[in-house]
This record gives sequence, C-alpha cells and structure tokens, in this order.
Amino acid sequence: MFDISFFELILCAIVGLVVIGPERLPETVRAVSLWIGRLKRSLRETRSELERQIGADDIRRQLHNEEIMQSLEKTRREIENAVRDGEQADPKPRTTQERTYQEHVELPDHAHMDEQPADASKPADAPSSSTVPEKSGH
Repeated sequence: MFDISFFELILCAIVGLVVIGPERLPETVRAVSLWIGRLKRSLRETRSELERQIGADDIRRQLHNEEIMQSLEKTRREIENAVRDGEQADPKPRTTQERTYQEHVELPDHAHMDEQPADASKPADAPSSSTVPEKSGH
C-alpha cells in the first residue's frame, strides 16, 4: 500500500539536498531517524500494553487448548468407529479352538516338505533327474 521504490527514495534525497542544503542534510537525516525510532518504540509499547490488558496470551493459550481437545475428540471417535466396525464384522464370539483354527497361518509349499535330504527321499533304483542319458555314437 505504502510501498516506496528506489526511484522515490532518490527523488526525496535530491529534494532534501536542494531544500536543506548539503551542510545540514546529515543532521536532518539523523533527527528524522530518531523520530521514526521513537514512534516505532511508542507504538510497540502501546500494543504490548493493550495485549496485556485484554489478555491476548490467555486467549491464544485457550484457542490452542481447544484445538488440541478437538483433535483428541476426533481421534476418540475414529477409534470408537473402528472398534464398532470390528464388532459388526465378527458378531459372534469365537471359542479358543475356533480362533486357533482361523488364525492358523498357511505355510509356503517348501515348508511342507520332509526334512530329509533330496537323495534320501528317492528310491535307490530310480534314475536321478540330474543324470543325462548318454547318446550313442551310432
């Protein structure tokens, strides 16, 4: 809104140099800087005093606590819904044997093999699959 560009700053410096003169320009700039600093400090003190009077810190703290409580309530509702959905999916209670049977994990195919070495499980007269019949030279 009150944006001052570089061109405008140069224009103000030239006008100040012409109107005030080169001898008094540094003193004037210093005085204006002091006034601006005092004005900013005064505004900052007034703002902090007003915030203290209306209890802005307490209001901020209360809003933060309300946000946390809403988040906790939302999480509680989600957990209750998940529990309710779990009960609806399995309405009857299961016995221990039923749970054990249903929770049985199927092993992969290689886990069902005997623990004997591959050569010991084959009969002695059966040809092994690793031997290749020789071709006759005819």
